[in-house]
Amino acid sequence: MRQIIALGGGGFSMEPDNPLLDRYILKQSAKPKPAICFIPTASGDAEHYIAKFHHFFRNEHCQPSDLSLFRPPTRDLESYLLEKDIIYVGGGNTKNLLVLWREWGLDAIMKKAWEQGIVLAGISAGSICWFEEGVTDSYGKGLEPLTNGLGFLTGSNCPHYDGEADRRPSYQQFVAAGNIKPGIAADDGVALHYKEKDVWKIVSSRPQAKAYQVDYDGKQVKEVELETTFLGAD
Repeated sequence: MRQIIALGGGGFSMEPDNPLLDRYILKQSAKPKPAICFIPTASGDAEHYIAKFHHFFRNEHCQPSDLSLFRPPTRDLESYLLEKDIIYVGGGNTKNLLVLWREWGLDAIMKKAWEQGIVLAGISAGSICWFEEGVTDSYGKGLEPLTNGLGFLTGSNCPHYDGEADRRPSYQQFVAAGNIKPGIAADDGVALHYKEKDVWKIVSSRPQAKAYQVDYDGKQVKEVELETTFLGAD
């Protein structure tokens, strides 16, 4: 079963005192103590980001590790990653993430991992990258379309839909203008859980956080709120 969990925002880096999304990710592996590898390429392999990952996950039922392309742990990146149960991609600059992954061959390795049933997860840039297209601030000031994602998932993706004032209007503008394909937007605290290439479930770590299908009918943008399950309801 191929799985991708795309976070619009939240997780250990944004909600250090709210473990709901990260524990949800861990539960998607069939292993009682899954090996989870953090890939912080989009942040330039920032040390503080890697430290935050280990600070949280070392206290969970898992085996945490990380992969820095600036300090690679091995020459055989494929074997290193394909022995993991979960790959968790951090946020940052989506354009740079894609450039570096393609240079290092991680795009092909990620596809192998996905096809072998390794759970792929990520936040922000680590969410956008799995889709064909998305909304990014990779180019500096302002938001722009990004049209060269990995394409494991069809359509476009917009994280931080409620967390940054320009995200919602920019995404709708890009879709209406045909700059990017219609797709799905996620508020901070929302995770889009795909099985194969379809949304299987949408969950949140915040009671009011939602996801939306955003389309254009040739006249106006259509935004449809999608059913979202709050993980703290139990």
